[in-house]
Amino acid sequence: MKLKALQNFSYLGLIYLFFYIPIIILIVYSFNNTQYSLLWHGFTWRWYAELFSDSDLWISTWHSFFLGIASATASAFVGLLAAVSLYRYRFTGRSFLNGLVFILILSPEIVTGASLLILFTFLHLELGFISLLLAHVSFCIPFVIVTIYSRLVSFDKNIFEAAKDLGANDYVIFIRIILPLLWPAIFAGWLLSFTLSLDDVIISYFVAGPEFQILPLQIYSMVRSGIKPEINALCSVLFCLTLTLIVLSQLALRKKA
Repeated sequence: MKLKALQNFSYLGLIYLFFYIPIIILIVYSFNNTQYSLLWHGFTWRWYAELFSDSDLWISTWHSFFLGIASATASAFVGLLAAVSLYRYRFTGRSFLNGLVFILILSPEIVTGASLLILFTFLHLELGFISLLLAHVSFCIPFVIVTIYSRLVSFDKNIFEAAKDLGANDYVIFIRIILPLLWPAIFAGWLLSFTLSLDDVIISYFVAGPEFQILPLQIYSMVRSGIKPEINALCSVLFCLTLTLIVLSQLALRKKA
C-alpha cells in the first residue's frame, strides 16, 4: 500500500515538475546579471528596474488589465443571462443554441479572429479598444455559459417550484435564489474570462488597432527580436499577480463555504 502511494506521489511529482520547472527557470533568469547569455553571471535587480521604468510597457499593461476587467464583466453578465435562459426555459431551437456554445469553444482562434476582422471591416468599425472589447467578449461568453450552466444543472428544481408556490415570480426567483447560489460559478467564470482576455494573442492580433496596444501583442513583438531579461522580469511579475489572485479567490470561496 505504501509502495503504491509512493508511486502515485512520484508520478504526480513528475507531472508537476514538467509544468512548473519552465516557470521556475524563467523567474531565476529574471535575476541573471547578463542580457544574452544563458549562463549564470550573478544576481541583479537591474531588469526589474528597467521594467518599471519602461512607460510604453506599463501603458500596454494598463490597457490589458482594463480590457480584461471590462470584457470579463460584460461576459459574466451576458453569460449569466444566457445560461439561466437555457436552463430555465423551453423554446424552439434551445438544443441548437446549446450546441453552438460548444462549437464556439472548439473553433480555432485563427478562424474566430479572421471572421471578426471581416465583420468589423464590413461594419466600418475602427480597430482599437471597441473592436478588442467586442472580440474578447465574444470568445469569453461561451466559457462563462458552460461554467454557470454546469452549476445550474446541480440545483434541485423543487426549490424553484416551492418559490412559485409561495408567490415568487421569475424576477424574485432570479434575484433571491439563483444569484446567491450561483455566485461562486459567476466568480469562476469572471476569473476565467479575465485570464483568457489577458493572455490572448491570436484573436487580438487580428482586431487590434495601432492606437490601443495591449500587453500580449507587446510581448510578442519584443520576443520576435530575441528573449530579453526584461521580458523574464515582466512574466515573473505577471505570474506572481496571477498566483496572488488565485490564492485570494480560494480564500474567498472557502470563507463563503
